[in-house]
Amino acid sequence: MFASSPTDPILPGATIGVLGSGQLGRMFTIAARRLGYRVHIFSPDSDTPAGQVGDVERVGAYEDLDAVREFARGVDLVTFEFENVPSATSQAAAEVVPVRPAGSVLHVAQQRLREKTFLADHGFPVTPFRRIQSVDDLTAAVRDLGLPAMLKTTSFGYDGKGQQRLTPGGDLGAAFAGLGGAEGVFEAFVDFEREISVIAARGADGSFEAFPVFENEHRHQILDVTLAPARIPATVAAEAVRITRGILESLDAVGLITVELFLTRDHRLLVNELAPRTHNSGHLTLDACVTCQFEQQLRAVCGLPLGSVELRRPAAMANLLGDIWVAAGGRPDWGAALADPAIKLHLYGKTEARVGRKMGHLTATGRTPEEAAQRVRAARDRLIPKR
Repeated sequence: MFASSPTDPILPGATIGVLGSGQLGRMFTIAARRLGYRVHIFSPDSDTPAGQVGDVERVGAYEDLDAVREFARGVDLVTFEFENVPSATSQAAAEVVPVRPAGSVLHVAQQRLREKTFLADHGFPVTPFRRIQSVDDLTAAVRDLGLPAMLKTTSFGYDGKGQQRLTPGGDLGAAFAGLGGAEGVFEAFVDFEREISVIAARGADGSFEAFPVFENEHRHQILDVTLAPARIPATVAAEAVRITRGILESLDAVGLITVELFLTRDHRLLVNELAPRTHNSGHLTLDACVTCQFEQQLRAVCGLPLGSVELRRPAAMANLLGDIWVAAGGRPDWGAALADPAIKLHLYGKTEARVGRKMGHLTATGRTPEEAAQRVRAARDRLIPKR
């Protein structure tokens, strides 16, 4: 093992273990290998985006705690690429090596009700919410907080999964049944102007760095385009970073955490969700920042000095979903998209394109965020050949 004590940095040449094997793990692995680390991947799947570029791809169930402990014995530190790893899995790994962020952070962020309760109890601004375990709970929440509103499952929710929009006159019984027996959380309607995110890292020594605030545009509840810097007043951006720092400190988090926020029309900020990992909205940092979010995650969890988060130029990112492959007959026109020399293409190594599945992304820089966004949108449009 490379660290002789829990406070020693884990230096290049060490082996990092990653729980999860999707595109976030892939880009983290590429960043780690560039800095001289070895990377082992653990997930239930094989030939995965992360496994394709890792040194070792270990296939196993997260519930197989003996396999998790064996995996941990072969690495110097364990981190996550997504939060829906069972708490018992992180606890088993932590018996062997450091796990960062700690399982306690994962426990809060992987369940919406725990997350919102934690935030509210620590004084952070959140949308009014209620716990839903019955139709009566739902009826009371509607009476207290009104409609429209969102009803969400408390676990395994991302990219719009497990979410329902409730409107006046709707069938509350059917909405409750839509939870599928899971516990729910009812969130009051937020009249927001923009959705933003802050991606920040905190070291074991308390050091803190936040990337410039990102502005996010969604389509069908999936992130579509991110612009940086966000088109918001400097005072609002500073407040978003202040809230984010407070959350990381309250969690005593070591690593990278993303805080998604709503900016209301009267310029109040409300925390929407936490992600104890790198984030889709931060992909533009690969091409636009001095240090990308994946290298920053590595630096934070390994105890290295945090890197510069300077944005070299305004930038934008556009997601590439499987819908493009379907519309293009399975053959997107990559040459047409890359005809603009400012466009950068990132594909995730996924062999099957499905509607709604994230297959890659495009980034571009420009004189302004709007110019960068126009370029990535135009390049994405060119991927589908004209009939």
